[in-house]
Amino acid sequence: MLDVTSLLLTVLVVAVSASIIARKWRWSQLEKLPGNVALPFIGTSYVAFLTKREDRMRKFDEVHKTLGPIFRTWMGPYPAVQIQKPEHMEKIMSSSEIIDKSNFYAFLYPWLGQGLLTSTGSKWHTHRKMITPAFHFRILDNFVEIFAENGEILVEKLKPKADGKDFDIYPFITRCALDIICETAMGTSVNAQNQTHSAYVNAVYRISELTVKRMIKPWLHSDFIFKRTSTGQEYYDQLNILHGFTKKVISERKSARKANGAQPKTPQEDDLGRKRRVAFLDMLLDASENGQKLNDKELQEEVDTFMFEGHDTTSVAMSWVLVLLGHHPDIQEKVFAEQEDIFRDEPKRRPTTHDLNNMKYLEMVIKEALRLYPSVPAVSRHLTKEVDIGAYKIPEGCTVSLNIRQTHRDPDHWPNPERFDPDNFLPERVQGRHPYAYVPFSAGPRNCIGQKFAILEEKAVLSYVLRNFRVETVDRLEDLQLIGELVLRPMNGVNLRLWPR
Repeated sequence: MLDVTSLLLTVLVVAVSASIIARKWRWSQLEKLPGNVALPFIGTSYVAFLTKREDRMRKFDEVHKTLGPIFRTWMGPYPAVQIQKPEHMEKIMSSSEIIDKSNFYAFLYPWLGQGLLTSTGSKWHTHRKMITPAFHFRILDNFVEIFAENGEILVEKLKPKADGKDFDIYPFITRCALDIICETAMGTSVNAQNQTHSAYVNAVYRISELTVKRMIKPWLHSDFIFKRTSTGQEYYDQLNILHGFTKKVISERKSARKANGAQPKTPQEDDLGRKRRVAFLDMLLDASENGQKLNDKELQEEVDTFMFEGHDTTSVAMSWVLVLLGHHPDIQEKVFAEQEDIFRDEPKRRPTTHDLNNMKYLEMVIKEALRLYPSVPAVSRHLTKEVDIGAYKIPEGCTVSLNIRQTHRDPDHWPNPERFDPDNFLPERVQGRHPYAYVPFSAGPRNCIGQKFAILEEKAVLSYVLRNFRVETVDRLEDLQLIGELVLRPMNGVNLRLWPR
């Protein structure tokens, strides 16, 4: 018995020693950076393991204040350099060479495959070039009617709640955003606002939750193990629903185009003089027919990517605007005054693109909300070459985490950074500010292709809510427990009170 114990202890000592030696040999340059003590096998991830889920964002903020603005962490044997200064962010984001996403994004592969978010190299370049025209302002103009229709439905759903009683508005906003992205991406309505028990809608919600659950539990990282757990089995059941739906939509769209002839690339009028609606899927099919051919799998990957990136991020962005306006009634009244000025004697009129472009103050409010609460609080890249950041050399093969939330609260670039102040986006304040001090949609070659779409959608939907209701926030901002997993949101919902205008 003693011999077995001695043998096990010897094996353990050798394994631990080998782990430490390998780490120091492979990543010796990273030892120069500040950071928490890295333990064998688990690295510095014990900080997250020992912190409750609802406290992790607060703990991460504390670590940044203690170790920042540049430090290193370890997820097991894998290092990551954490950065936040705008000049450091620019070094990575502006590069046309450092465009590979980190291994973190591998958890999205089963759902999104090699779509625009996760792909790299020539495939990413080709698809980016192909998809960019789909976000031309003439195409976005075609979507304003869809924004308006769903904004009107949202108002009707909220009217019974406008009694001054607390409720969670987040599910209402999310279903509205989901209806918008389904119709604009696929040209198909899932009617999420009216049919809250749709299998597809529920699968979208659940797949996001299960993806996060897998990310934060290292024992689920292995595909072999994950597929054999109840979590993994449910994940793939939900994935079959999502992929089955998008495959069906693509097949039906292609059949209809073959029967009727390919749809025009830009919106045209139908026989009744109404604009014919063209979805992003139509744009992809047009591009596929006229140049680089996309197979059905690639079409599905891009449509699924639109669905993923186009509903959760806008939902949480609109929710944070309402939370902040509920805390600042004076700013809320300025937004309402602008709406009154635009709509004058027609308060129920649908907004036009011209109206949305004239919502200058609401846009400043949205941008300031995205500064304080960026929908995606951090992104990460895989270094394909050595990079100098500050006084340090970061070796090839390392992950760099770009912490957008900390960048947006940098006191060197934002006076009184914790304060909600839409005037931060007055033209005279924007001028001269470091271009990478504000990056809610990332920046450089891999910036978010849909940022104009997102801002227009958020303006349209928020316009409807704020023209019809006065908003008051229930929870104090300092009491909110933040979750920063796929998107940055309050853990316990977005609790508000509404009163009719």
